[in-house]
Amino acid sequence: MTSPTSQQLTRLENHVNKHGLPISRGLEKEGLRADADFNISQLGHPQALGHPLTHPMITTDYSEALLELITPVFDSGKELLNNLKETHQYLSNNIEGEVMWAGSMPCKIDGEESIRIAQYGDSNIGKLKYVYRQGLGVRYGRVMQSIAGLHYNFSLSDEFWQDYKRSFKSKSNQSLKDFKSEQYFCLIRNFRRYSWLLMYLFGASPALDQSFLGHDNHALKAFDQEGTLYMPHATSLRMGDLGYHNNAQSSLAICFNTLSNFTTTLGHAIHTSYPKYEHIGIKRDDEFVQLNTNILQIENEYYSSIRPKRTTESGETPRHALNERGVEYIEVRCLDLNPFLELGISEKQIDFLDTFLIYCLLKDSPFIQEAECKSLDQNFNSVVNHGRKPGLMLEKGNTEIALSEWASELLQDMKSVTEVLGQDAKDSRYQDSLNEQIQKVQQPELTPSAQVLAAMKQESLSWLQFAGQLSSKHKTTLTKQESHSKQSFYQRTATTSFSEEKAINEADNISFEQYMKVYQKD
Repeated sequence: MTSPTSQQLTRLENHVNKHGLPISRGLEKEGLRADADFNISQLGHPQALGHPLTHPMITTDYSEALLELITPVFDSGKELLNNLKETHQYLSNNIEGEVMWAGSMPCKIDGEESIRIAQYGDSNIGKLKYVYRQGLGVRYGRVMQSIAGLHYNFSLSDEFWQDYKRSFKSKSNQSLKDFKSEQYFCLIRNFRRYSWLLMYLFGASPALDQSFLGHDNHALKAFDQEGTLYMPHATSLRMGDLGYHNNAQSSLAICFNTLSNFTTTLGHAIHTSYPKYEHIGIKRDDEFVQLNTNILQIENEYYSSIRPKRTTESGETPRHALNERGVEYIEVRCLDLNPFLELGISEKQIDFLDTFLIYCLLKDSPFIQEAECKSLDQNFNSVVNHGRKPGLMLEKGNTEIALSEWASELLQDMKSVTEVLGQDAKDSRYQDSLNEQIQKVQQPELTPSAQVLAAMKQESLSWLQFAGQLSSKHKTTLTKQESHSKQSFYQRTATTSFSEEKAINEADNISFEQYMKVYQKD
């Protein structure tokens, strides 16, 4: 691998000096509602938060208790976090007697049935979303769906892509749409190569409550006598085998070489039946329990740490949108909630994510062959399970290298990117963010995963007590900060969402059985 070329860096630098930073960002933040005793909420989605089918900023993910907060797209990381904070403030004032759980690993779970599948109303699309979640439950279990995280959406302006394209003489005849998609996939491949670094730097889920497992077949150690389990050097149990893991999907082997390969492989999985799911069947007692018996019910079921994305039109599948109009942005899906932070993420982390993703774009990115694909998965798994283990070795090409050495090399290599990005900011914030990450490599005790375990040990707290206390603290702080004008805005938005859901429901002119037949024709 080579460092970012001077030509590409120069093209970025010229663009930044002329037009400013070309980056747009959005966030999707998940979090469980928990009661005062740290149990997963058994209450329905609060009416004050609007209708989850149609509210643009507050919805649910898998369960009624798993909230998802969605920001608009912003050109500024500060504005992005301000918007997320305003939504949090309104939310905190409207979940009486409950908190939004601060950690990625869940609060106390009382078995599968304690996780109530999210409801989206009686419209056909609302029922479809419910059946899809039923399918996730029968395929993987509901408990796995109680994990929460952050999704970071990242895109670059068309003006930048036009400038950047001039760096590649061989691409002069390529359409901008195809060039963008090709380059986003270059970014994605390098993300796959180096995403273990994000797990080390930002992983914040080294421990969990035993109620999440419900069995003794695991390699975790007892942290205390209160039911907390952990791995001593883990960074992100959420992203390991205890989290989003599925044997049916492991056969897909998607390593993101081209858009065509990606959408074709997903299409194959969506149309290929899987024996285990055939055994489950589509219906039980005349009620749908999954959309189909295929490896994937829909595209979104594919679990990955990063995805190429394109905004869909009404009735359009994500695959069709990508094939027709190309990649619009990428979605980073491997980020834990930092339980120490009110919003789960900081502005410095956003600055580093921007640096990291630009670096992945500018750096040479050959196709990933099968052997490398397996090596990348192994590196990722090693870091989520043992990332802070002294002397941990990773695979780099045909050799082994210490994580600390490779991480230091990569971070030093990113300095040229922070220098370019800092020219627009006219301050040192990008370099400051990079320096913060360099310190974490030099001092592993500064990583969020290490800080979580240290705080629990120092204060003799279980995972439930530790995350529960922080959840309550964050709610108290956020509740005090909400402005009256913002409260009125969110109240109006909630009211509008119910009207929009009603209109969708009334516009349905076929039965759900007929709707499913039409939907399955894709």
